[in-house]
Amino acid sequence: MQSPAPESRAIVSPDVQKLAAFTLAGGGGNPAGVVLLDHFPEDALMQGLAADIGFSETAFAKKNGAGWRVRYFAPEQEVPFCGHATIALGAALGARFGAGTYSLSLNDAQITVEATQGEDGAWGAALQSPETWSQPLPDALETSLMTHFKLTPGDLHDALPTRLAFAGAKHAILPLARRDTLAAMDYDYDATRALMLAHDVTTIDLVWPETPQRFHARNPFPVGGIYEDPATGAAAAAFAGMLRDIGWHGLSQTGTRIEIIQGEDMGRASRIEVDIPPRPGSSVRVSGATTRL
Repeated sequence: MQSPAPESRAIVSPDVQKLAAFTLAGGGGNPAGVVLLDHFPEDALMQGLAADIGFSETAFAKKNGAGWRVRYFAPEQEVPFCGHATIALGAALGARFGAGTYSLSLNDAQITVEATQGEDGAWGAALQSPETWSQPLPDALETSLMTHFKLTPGDLHDALPTRLAFAGAKHAILPLARRDTLAAMDYDYDATRALMLAHDVTTIDLVWPETPQRFHARNPFPVGGIYEDPATGAAAAAFAGMLRDIGWHGLSQTGTRIEIIQGEDMGRASRIEVDIPPRPGSSVRVSGATTRL
């Protein structure tokens, strides 16, 4: 019998590392798969493995000169960028090769991830996102999302506008006026998935500001086959860029750090920290802790 091609052999018995990223006090976080390879196999094999793993994303990485070439697969499709899987990848690279900053080549962007180790031996990571932009959410998309999420105009925040925001992937941002509305999130999965695919939107980011620098979020991801993510670094980066664009509490002049608490309503409380420089459109720094699963 003919042996598998070299590209296929690389993933017959893959070393799948499983980590939770953006953990809070050692718990919660969003599980991600990390696979370090010599060569990428066929797309269908990576897609199948991501589906078998069942996490919202799995990062596949291979050496690329002095850095790494990275692709991200959700259970149902490839995505251009994933924050929590990048944090998990950074921790995995740190554990194997040591603390430091690693250059990552994505499908459409060049970013970095810095791996750090705490005094307790646990690994954390901080990524520099792709550049950001945001714009008003198209009226038709907003109307449809409001219908699918059973929201009324009174449910929206009066100082934070709905936006379409980008940091490696597009996210629809729906800021809410009350925490209890966020807790009661419910939506039409199939209709929302079809709408997001039609508008090339990766996630829906529902957020509520507890303070000007502390937010609570929920993040549906039906286009990837996931009802809800407990921690979403890519959406956090896009949301941070949006806050800067609208001049939230002087952000466009001074920059700041924000904290996003996500996953509480799923029983997987997670914390994402984002450092936002003042220059419009520039990369933001997204950081978090990790634990091995």
